[in-house]
Amino acid sequence: MSPHLGPATGTNTVTVFGSNLTLTSAVSFGGNPATAINVISDSQLVTAPAGSGTVVVTVTTPGGTSTAATGNPYYTYLGAPVLTSLNPSHGPDTGGDPVVLGGTNLTYTDAVTFGGVPASFAAISDTQVVATSPPGVAGAVNVVAHTPAGNSNALPYTYDPS
Repeated sequence: MSPHLGPATGTNTVTVFGSNLTLTSAVSFGGNPATAINVISDSQLVTAPAGSGTVVVTVTTPGGTSTAATGNPYYTYLGAPVLTSLNPSHGPDTGGDPVVLGGTNLTYTDAVTFGGVPASFAAISDTQVVATSPPGVAGAVNVVAHTPAGNSNALPYTYDPS
């Protein structure tokens, strides 16, 4: 399956790989039916339904329903990332300062941007990410974290003139 993570709201496309899937009649994410099943030979594209936690994905064909005994049929629903603080909330326009992003659902952070400019970062925990501010133009920009569940809200970071 790819990807193995997605938003709790569902609606993302998940590719399920296997064999003998041509006559698939249903795909289930922890008992919730998937929508928009599109069988393409032995792989399928389905839209994940809304859900929570980690669930087993099963496929039903005339031969029966798959089990968790083979492969990696687990899918994890993630809450949307939320930023609540930046510490510090300003720094030099030359960049290079560590900024602690505080919030929730940050474990799977895969990108951080300052005014749309990618920053290097490390996800420390579900509530903290440490990013290095990239160089920027003096003034305020929006800081956003991204996870497989989508973009966080934006918090302002101010570049001080050098």
